[in-house]
Amino acid sequence: MRRRTALWIVPPLVLGIAVAAAFISGAKDPAQTDIPVAGLAVRVAPLSAADIAPVARGWGNVRAAETWAMVSEVKGQVIWRHPDLESGKLIAKGTKVLEIDPSDYHLAIVQAEADLAAFAAEKQQITAEAENTTRVLTLEEARLQISEADLSRNKGLLAQGVAPQTRVDEAERAALLARRSVVELKNTLALIAPRLDRLTAQIARTNAALERAKRDLDHTSITTPYDLRVTSVAVERFQYVNIGQTLVTADGVARAEVVAQLPFAAFQRLLYGTDPIEDTLAAIRNGPTSRMRALVRLVSDPTQVWPASVSRIEGALDVRSRTVQVVVTVDDPYGQSSPPLRPPLLPNMQVEVTLTGQDIPGVLFIPETALHGDLAYLADDQNLLELRQVSEAFRQDGVVLISEGLAPGDRIILDDIAPAIPGMAVVPIEVQP
Repeated sequence: MRRRTALWIVPPLVLGIAVAAAFISGAKDPAQTDIPVAGLAVRVAPLSAADIAPVARGWGNVRAAETWAMVSEVKGQVIWRHPDLESGKLIAKGTKVLEIDPSDYHLAIVQAEADLAAFAAEKQQITAEAENTTRVLTLEEARLQISEADLSRNKGLLAQGVAPQTRVDEAERAALLARRSVVELKNTLALIAPRLDRLTAQIARTNAALERAKRDLDHTSITTPYDLRVTSVAVERFQYVNIGQTLVTADGVARAEVVAQLPFAAFQRLLYGTDPIEDTLAAIRNGPTSRMRALVRLVSDPTQVWPASVSRIEGALDVRSRTVQVVVTVDDPYGQSSPPLRPPLLPNMQVEVTLTGQDIPGVLFIPETALHGDLAYLADDQNLLELRQVSEAFRQDGVVLISEGLAPGDRIILDDIAPAIPGMAVVPIEVQP
């Protein structure tokens, strides 16, 4: 039965194969149609010249622009101390904060004034002695003339044999005594001028001691040179202090400083596009204020911002980080505060400093993602891919400033293409860069 069933199946299979072969042999070849190849869809942005300002950011700690160390210039016991002379207190300019016992300096002034009075009296005495000696000298010179005349007459009489020798000897003795008196008086007058000079020097020295005592007396009362905030106090009432001892340290509140640490490349970027500096020393003297603007932002609360100015560049790189140290100044850091919403800019606060250079006019810049090494992908006029070599000036905030290789009107491709084959077709979709 099974063999008879298999024989019935074979004829239909053979018939089907024959019909299929007939259809296939009589069929026509398929028609070929030319379909245009679609390009790769990419985002493009047309380039146009625009202005850009170089920006660099650094970090640093706040410090007072002015610090005051109260150093004792006199010695003595502290007899008075201001009640607000405590760490953290604000003290206004011209406030007396300490007083040192002035008794010794009052005594020094009295002693110097007494010495000056004694010197004045001595000067009057010397002047009177000079006048008296001059008058006596006049009389002695007259007596000398008489003695010499008498001596001459007696010598004449002795020669004539009229007068004895003893009379001549007496006349000569009287003349010698008169000459001695005249010489002694002249010597006395000659010493008047040196005595006056010595006295003048003593008066000058005593005047200097008097002025020193008065100055020391002024230094016994210590006042603040400007508005300040006390940071430390190292003296108490009734304590004895010596010359050169630090009594109080304080910070000025008018200005605050931040030394921002900037990488050298970032600092160079701030000066990009400025005119070449011919006189480096003159540029250092004039400072970078006209070339940069600054903002100070609190690290713990970025919403707190203070306008600042660049005051100077430190004379050397930081020893550890090899960064440029840019000093920026914030005016009135306390006046701009409104606690608790806005605190004052206090020393040792950590801040971010944003420095902005001069605007660079008419430059081309592209997103960083559109630069592939030193190549930029462009869509040409036929919508074909072009690989162009470019030169970058610097990068900042996700964009690259191109110095060479691109021109206004070029269409930069913003997408990454892999593989990027020059001349391949692209379908540009224009977007804003």
